[in-house]
Amino acid sequence: MSTLTVPQQVPPVSEDVELLRKAFSGWGTNEGLIISILGHRNAAQRKLIRQAYAEAYGEDLIKALDKELSNDFERGVLIWTLDPAERDAALANEATKRWTSSNQVLMEIACTRSSNELLLARQAYHARFKKSLEEDVAHQTSGDFRKLLFPLVSSYRYDGDEVNMTLAKSEAKMLHEKISNKAYSDEELIRILATRSKTQINATLNQYKNEFGNDINKDLKADPKDEFLALLRATVKCLTRPEKYFEKVLRLAINNRGTDEGALTRVVTTRAEIDMKLIKDEYQRRNSIPLDRAIVKDTHGDYEKLLLELVGHEDA
Repeated sequence: MSTLTVPQQVPPVSEDVELLRKAFSGWGTNEGLIISILGHRNAAQRKLIRQAYAEAYGEDLIKALDKELSNDFERGVLIWTLDPAERDAALANEATKRWTSSNQVLMEIACTRSSNELLLARQAYHARFKKSLEEDVAHQTSGDFRKLLFPLVSSYRYDGDEVNMTLAKSEAKMLHEKISNKAYSDEELIRILATRSKTQINATLNQYKNEFGNDINKDLKADPKDEFLALLRATVKCLTRPEKYFEKVLRLAINNRGTDEGALTRVVTTRAEIDMKLIKDEYQRRNSIPLDRAIVKDTHGDYEKLLLELVGHEDA
């Protein structure tokens, strides 16, 4: 499901480090060389490169890249090069600082990572920002948004495949009652979404559809302009069909007037090693155009080249 291509014979880390140093030397930066190395190394390999670079030159590779690069290309390379947990911590911190009721990044991180990945992101947040993600979310959000987001980012769900069908039936009924009564921020509804395993939630929502005739998200569309309902629907999508959620983020990022490079960079860099193949398939199905072609139409230069390498551009 990953679209990252790593060479069958990966060069020694010392060679990658030396070439990266060369890319920063002389008149101007060799962006193509940076892409050819970092754009074809997995998270574990990038971590080793960063460690070896610091040992060899006494400087963090992230700082070296920050000095040499600029604009959207710089952000793409920096976010990609970070360790996944560190990356999630940085993205979450940005989201708390620029919090708006339509900002779904915190929910996205909380609901599309495994329990262990989310725990590692919280630990990375402690280390980097000297406070907890939970306290920042609680401080920066309010009302119904806080009621939902705080337990989501604090969660440590069961990650296995066990399903309790009796529970699925009773909780499907409870969800239907709450939604029928427009009690969208009811603590029981939020408890189910924030604590049950993804497998259990899938079973509950399948039961909901079988029993009551609609997808739960259709019933959560009572007021299309309500931003809390939009966040609830996105939460359900992230927990059950993340590729559909990310396809929509990409569609809105690319198809709006003016590209939302922040969203485009975030999705490509965080999903390239996870499920970008599924997201690409969903994008093609929904938009009748391959994702790489849409990227070519909307971006340019080294930024475009980096994105195409990460999404697995056939002609690259």
